[in-house]
Amino acid sequence: MLVLASEKTSKRNGFMSKIAVVIPKYGLAGGAEQFASELTGKLRDRTQDDFHVLANRWTPDPGAVRFEKIPIVSFPKWMTTVSFAWFVQNQIRRGNFDLVHSHERIFAADLFTLHGVPHRYWVDEVRRKSMSLYDRATAWVERKLVLEGGCRKFVAVSSLTRDIFLREYAIDPDRVAVIHPGVELSGYRRKNKNEARRAVRSSLGIGERDPVIVFASMNFEIKGLDDILASLGRLQKQAGSFKLVVAGKGNVKKYQKMAGEAGVAENIVFTGVLDREKLTDLYLAGDLYVMLSKFDTFGMVVLEAMAAGLPVMVSSRVGAKDVVAQGENGFVVENPSDHDHVASVLKMMLDEGNRRRMSTAALATASENSWDAAAEKYRTLYEEILAAKKKEA
Repeated sequence: MLVLASEKTSKRNGFMSKIAVVIPKYGLAGGAEQFASELTGKLRDRTQDDFHVLANRWTPDPGAVRFEKIPIVSFPKWMTTVSFAWFVQNQIRRGNFDLVHSHERIFAADLFTLHGVPHRYWVDEVRRKSMSLYDRATAWVERKLVLEGGCRKFVAVSSLTRDIFLREYAIDPDRVAVIHPGVELSGYRRKNKNEARRAVRSSLGIGERDPVIVFASMNFEIKGLDDILASLGRLQKQAGSFKLVVAGKGNVKKYQKMAGEAGVAENIVFTGVLDREKLTDLYLAGDLYVMLSKFDTFGMVVLEAMAAGLPVMVSSRVGAKDVVAQGENGFVVENPSDHDHVASVLKMMLDEGNRRRMSTAALATASENSWDAAAEKYRTLYEEILAAKKKEA
């Protein structure tokens, strides 16, 4: 049974649950890795439960989390997923855990968070490649978990992820919940927005009143920077002055060339990879956020931008469309390749009156989707699963 922090003096039945959290890389760069770290930290702060992170690598955690090293055999490559799953299963058998929450494909778990889509779908429909031996091994482990692993609940990070999962696996839809990733609001609330805006714009050579569009990604191609640049070429003819600030990692020369071909080379600023503090400052210095991904199971940067008060534009292939209310806190674009349409929507969003109205709504959306809110939903799931297991024992 999960015990709330407020109930520490009167633990029910004097029992403290032993929880296993499974993720190959805990707290390191990457959406799932950060998700697992943020969520586990929030759950740990709310409970008296004993959290064990089963991982191959991790960042130090100042809280009361125990780490257990899980080996990975990475050569040949197809052994990567299989070996992690095998070593985890051995550790679970020895650990006598009350609940196993996995963020990775393993052979068995009580709760599995779907950070991605089924692996076969990812290869066939998103990457559009043939299945390698590594892909087949990964899909096999996934199938074992879904169909034979005794998983009581699957949690998708978005409706998009849930719908694709249910198309691939004919399981009871009631076993699949949707809980969005959260955003940590404290990092934004402790900063002075006006000071950050002035400092960042000054460092990038951007005027105080210039409209600034923000784009941040570690994969420019899949996040749709090509469609954004083409659309900005159309926007320049309609709206004139603006800047697009591109943060992250990608083939800068390739996209500088695209910007030149679109006639907006002077409007684009590439910052390179930014740490968390500098990225937060960039959001605070911007006016709106755009991400026209080819495919994204959620896109945590969307909520991060909203936490800074930025209205957002996303494609319909972004899971974070769940939190975008059309015309209220942003827009969902069905066809990012319709550059004229994207440009017209951007022009509307850059209107100062519209921007202020949508900014207020974006802040409200971020507050509703904090990590605290996400942790509370997971806490309820933990309690339901633990109660069911106790009843069956």
